[in-house]
Amino acid sequence: MVQTPDTYEVKTTCAYCGVGCGIVAQVEGGEITSVRGDESHPANYGRLCSKGMSLHETLGEENRLLFPKIDGKRASWDKALDSIADKFSSVIAEHGPEAVAFYVSGQCLTEDYYVANKLMKGYIGAANIDTNSRLCMSSSVVGHKRAFGSDTVPGCYEDLELADLVILVGSNMAWCHPVLYQRILAAKDKRPEMKLVVIDPRETASCDMADLHLPIKSGSDVALFQGLFKALQDAGCVDTDFVESHTKNFADSVDFSDVYTLDRVCAETGLGAQVLQSFYDLVIDNPKTVSVYSQGVNQAVDGADKVSAIINTHLLTGRIGKPGCGPFSVTGQPNAMGGREVGGLAGQLASHFDLFRPEDRDLVQSFWNAPAMASEGGLRAVDLFEAIHTGKVKAVWIIATNPVVSMPDADRVKAALEKCELVVVSDIYENTDTVKCADIVLPATGWGEKDGTVTNSERCISRQRAIVPPPGEARHDWQAICGVATRMGWGEAFGFETPADIFAEYASLCALDNGGTRDLDLAGLCGLDQEAYDGLAPVQWPIDKNGRSRARLFADGQFFTPDGKARFVVPASKYMKTHTEYPFVMNTGRIRDQWHTMTRTGRAARLFQHMAEPFVDIHPDDARVADIYEADIVEIKSAQGRILVRAQLSARQPRGTIFVPMHWSDAYTAKGRVGALIVPDVDAFSGQPAFKSTRVSVARYQTAWHGFALSAESFKADIGVEYWARARVKNGHQVELAGAETCTDWRQFAQALYGGPCEESVLDVLEYEEAAQQVFRTAYFQNNKLVFALFIDQYPLEISRGWTVEQFEKSHEGMQRYKLLAGRPGGDMPDKGAIICACLGVGVNDICGAIKQGADSLNLVGKSTGAGTNCGSCRSDIQRLLQGTYYAKTG
Repeated sequence: MVQTPDTYEVKTTCAYCGVGCGIVAQVEGGEITSVRGDESHPANYGRLCSKGMSLHETLGEENRLLFPKIDGKRASWDKALDSIADKFSSVIAEHGPEAVAFYVSGQCLTEDYYVANKLMKGYIGAANIDTNSRLCMSSSVVGHKRAFGSDTVPGCYEDLELADLVILVGSNMAWCHPVLYQRILAAKDKRPEMKLVVIDPRETASCDMADLHLPIKSGSDVALFQGLFKALQDAGCVDTDFVESHTKNFADSVDFSDVYTLDRVCAETGLGAQVLQSFYDLVIDNPKTVSVYSQGVNQAVDGADKVSAIINTHLLTGRIGKPGCGPFSVTGQPNAMGGREVGGLAGQLASHFDLFRPEDRDLVQSFWNAPAMASEGGLRAVDLFEAIHTGKVKAVWIIATNPVVSMPDADRVKAALEKCELVVVSDIYENTDTVKCADIVLPATGWGEKDGTVTNSERCISRQRAIVPPPGEARHDWQAICGVATRMGWGEAFGFETPADIFAEYASLCALDNGGTRDLDLAGLCGLDQEAYDGLAPVQWPIDKNGRSRARLFADGQFFTPDGKARFVVPASKYMKTHTEYPFVMNTGRIRDQWHTMTRTGRAARLFQHMAEPFVDIHPDDARVADIYEADIVEIKSAQGRILVRAQLSARQPRGTIFVPMHWSDAYTAKGRVGALIVPDVDAFSGQPAFKSTRVSVARYQTAWHGFALSAESFKADIGVEYWARARVKNGHQVELAGAETCTDWRQFAQALYGGPCEESVLDVLEYEEAAQQVFRTAYFQNNKLVFALFIDQYPLEISRGWTVEQFEKSHEGMQRYKLLAGRPGGDMPDKGAIICACLGVGVNDICGAIKQGADSLNLVGKSTGAGTNCGSCRSDIQRLLQGTYYAKTG
């Protein structure tokens, strides 16, 4: 496009998952008007998922924090930073540095992370800085460090395309890392002999394109991979030269794996012998194997041991450091890796120096000219919030994360913050659950306004560039941190003027005393001036002083342990206990089009089209026993709390287990915050919580009525019924409703939901009611435009949500208004049905129509409708429609 002062493009990086896709943002008149994939970026080569495509739709000043607040009242930046510095200083003077803590995020840029870590560990003098990456990646960190001596991801994305066998372990990559998943499928299309195996208790969207699915019992990964270790050894797949020259502890691992016979592994995993042997044979026959693992492995009480069990199979066979080989941890956040690089976790030190080695601490302290270097690990996330609850930690600064929703035992986390002496929250939005607990709120910059770097899952550093100016008085996180540090007396060490200044110091620390003894080497990026930093192209570390980058590590068999040899690690066996009061195992995770606690994605209407309310996936046989039917409201209880969600019956869900998404918060639902159920059990080595295995009970919630409402204006914060789930739609808002008590005046209920009595001089009101059957429908019109509608029934409503939402765009006169009360179109009106492709807005009826017209393949459906041709995350749904196995909810 032609660049003008008002119309231009900026290359930047996506703010969502760890794939780290490059984006080209178009700016017109000072606003970001569209985004597209950057065809030159090595992570995505132009592809974007539905979330990335919608980034510009999440911007705007609605609910934005525009100025600092103290106790809910507007304050100046000077007053807010003075108050934070004064309180931190007084707490440290009275109770010591361990009474102060930071809780940060993989949403922070590397420069933000760096100054926060420097302030806490080098100047406050404690290691009480942890990150929400503790919740997703810390078991991988432990697994890497135990095996390699460093937190090193050895491979790169290209390995996924070069492999003959890709194993997805505990990763629904089709939904959680869709662009990377499509790279695998594209490679498979070119080489049909390439195999894809998915290991997951659930039959997820990733299984639909797989050659083999292993539906193992939840928590049995260690047994599976110990059995694979034994099978590889028995088949003669041991790389003897590699094992003898470059590893240690091999004999211990052999002894431990001996008992994992085929029969034992079948018994522990629940797999049949034929399926298990097929898996073994695939790994035996394909030396070019990549094992990709994610939260299904990490989020467990034995997550670190699961990681070790996977890595052991690659060390055994020498399948590491070579093209198309290796264990591969895919990260959940855009800068989870960058946070690990600068010491974001409580047991780390910046630039991959070791917090627990005195000589490393001395080097960093000298480099920082720090007065009080932390000498031991700090509190990890779960322990940190418990220390706040007990009063051990008296002041906490939370940056770019929402722990009142995302942490385990979330209600206790909320209670801890409510009684803490000082809670500081830096965020973009004022309506998050955590901001509501803050004493001091600082308005932060968000994507499109921030300027710095992020590192993706393959160690690729990319620039996230400022595109538009921040609104109001919002400031960058690094500026707020440096402002507090300066007021605490350390201004000289935190006198950074730009992110480039911070990056220059960070790169120099990475190069310090690094003759190849640390994996994280940025020597080739030392000394970048502002212009070079602004133009920095994506590059993978390590980067030597000559600017040479390495895509893979360990090809030479040299690791970062004291003797240069990798370590086999013998896992400890752990088994999940049964519980009669809580008979179900609850698994949690992401859905396709939402992100974390929805503070950003919840602002984009298109991202609610696929799934608009919290739900529970439950097997039909389990549902039958509990007298639960499709779309019923379900009450789920654990020892920690309870939630209410919508039932989805799915034979793809294993019996005895349920799945509930992680995203819904109090801002979007009455009682759907799943973190309130999670038992705060953690991995003993990593401190990572076990989000995949909480014991729960499931029961039908007895409702007297169900409802669905639309409004051109947003609904009030507290809707006041037992169950509600709100969502943004095009040109308005919707809310699903249900109640346990019979309503005696639906007209009054409708007016209260709308926001007050209807003035007949302004609004035209239609109503239909069958009081005895609890049936009520009403619609409000203003100048022939729909502004509000409410549908009530005794049972879950069978109306077309998508078609009804489209009525906001239309003019309604005469009898057309009465058709709207039906909640679905007549035979002469098109209805897309439930949206399958959020990228292009293609519905289930569109796709079924194309199939009836002869589109009998994914490619033909794509040509006919466009569905599946962008990010591809809906291709599994399309495949099931082609096979006649897809069940689509009404609307």
